[in-house]
Amino acid sequence: MALQQKKALSKTSKVRPSTGNSASTPQSQCLPSEIEVKYKMAECYTMLKQDKDAIAILDGIPSRQRTPKINMMLANLYKKAGQERPSVTSYKEVLRQCPLALDAILGLLSLSVKGAEVASMTMNVIQTVPNLDWLSVWIKAYAFVHVGDNSRAINTICSLEKKSLLRDNVDLLGSLADLYFRAGDNKNSVLKFEQAQMLDPYLIKGMDVYGYLLAREGRLEDVENLGCRLFNISDQHAEPWVVSGCHSFYSKRYSRALYLGAKAIQLNSNSVQALLLKGAALRNMGRVQEAIIHFREAIRLAPCRLDCYEGLIECYLASNSIREAMVMANNVYKTLGANAQTLTLLATVCLEDPVTQEKAKTLLDKALTQRPDYIKAVVKKAELLSREQKYEDGIALLRNALANQSDCVLHRILGDFLVAVNEYQEAMDQYSIALSLDPNDQKSLEGMQKMEKEESPTDATQEEDVDDMEGSGEEGDLEGSDSEAAQWADQEQWFGMQ
Repeated sequence: MALQQKKALSKTSKVRPSTGNSASTPQSQCLPSEIEVKYKMAECYTMLKQDKDAIAILDGIPSRQRTPKINMMLANLYKKAGQERPSVTSYKEVLRQCPLALDAILGLLSLSVKGAEVASMTMNVIQTVPNLDWLSVWIKAYAFVHVGDNSRAINTICSLEKKSLLRDNVDLLGSLADLYFRAGDNKNSVLKFEQAQMLDPYLIKGMDVYGYLLAREGRLEDVENLGCRLFNISDQHAEPWVVSGCHSFYSKRYSRALYLGAKAIQLNSNSVQALLLKGAALRNMGRVQEAIIHFREAIRLAPCRLDCYEGLIECYLASNSIREAMVMANNVYKTLGANAQTLTLLATVCLEDPVTQEKAKTLLDKALTQRPDYIKAVVKKAELLSREQKYEDGIALLRNALANQSDCVLHRILGDFLVAVNEYQEAMDQYSIALSLDPNDQKSLEGMQKMEKEESPTDATQEEDVDDMEGSGEEGDLEGSDSEAAQWADQEQWFGMQ
């Protein structure tokens, strides 16, 4: 403790002198005030991840002597510790002293304080300072964000973005990209992230979500380039590690993804995307119970993000806990409202139980009525039609969904349906399109290879005979492949143990 205090004191040696008694000696004027020393000590404790000690130090400062930056640090520390009431009090004190402190406004909104109440605390300054008419709309937009009303939040931020003062504002574009992502509109989300990083090449915030979306689309080379760029900016943020982890995860190197996710959490324990990455890696490695812990923590941090619930429900289904999955899906449906995403999530669970197949069909029809282009709903409806062997209906559904968008999974499923109705040439075309969108899509590749074998059984037989005759040469190649696989396995084991 004494050593840490000395370090804190040494850091404050260049802080501006205390503006106390004008009659004080020149030596005393060179020293920081006691309050400033305590603030610097609290900063040191937070860097050492000793938040309780930081709170204790700041709590020792009398309320009347706390500056806005002290109240702001206290509010953030209380929020991180789950102490909502004192956190709200501290944020309000910041706004009382600095009515334009946007971080304090966001802090209050994230703690479920009503937007109208927060706006009332800034009303006087909005009326007296020119060109601040956007602030009340800005507060309204982020109030929608924090209650999970994505559509109204998107509309409000779009109206803000059109104003000359906030046009091409990187923070607004990042928020808009995140909202599109939460609403399941991945295409617009990627476009807004690209626009934001073009305006600010050193942007880090939100790039973990952007990297995840690129990885899902199969753009692994772009993900790798993004990760390298972010590491060149800073390796002390969670985002570069998450982006690299997404590259590993979608390359099916789950143990390495696990290590990179853990590293990201070490740098920022509140990184939702890092928790989701690590949880997904654990689930795919068969460690479902550990994965559940990470998804639950993600839900605690981001209760309005549907993908956190999706990860948890997938874990329940993987462990055949259909009842728990159904309870969770119903809770999400009631909490976040009846939109296309929650309807599809509930239908996904219903599809797992033969008794609730008709309910799943009704839910999916409602979801597609709301959003005919929602890919997850289309995929699940196609799965249901495949079970019922209604291939013509499935083909019509998929063609309609692909009329205004192009998606690897939809093209692949359409290929499968076309094979079922003996439309082999067009099925081959659909598999080709799917692979052009995602060269790593194994199912599309398998579908195409299966068709090629069925089309030329004679050629396939001749190839097998040639392979048998070559014998020894092929055996040598296989040995080399095993050696290379073992080498990668050793590397992945190393990453997983860090």
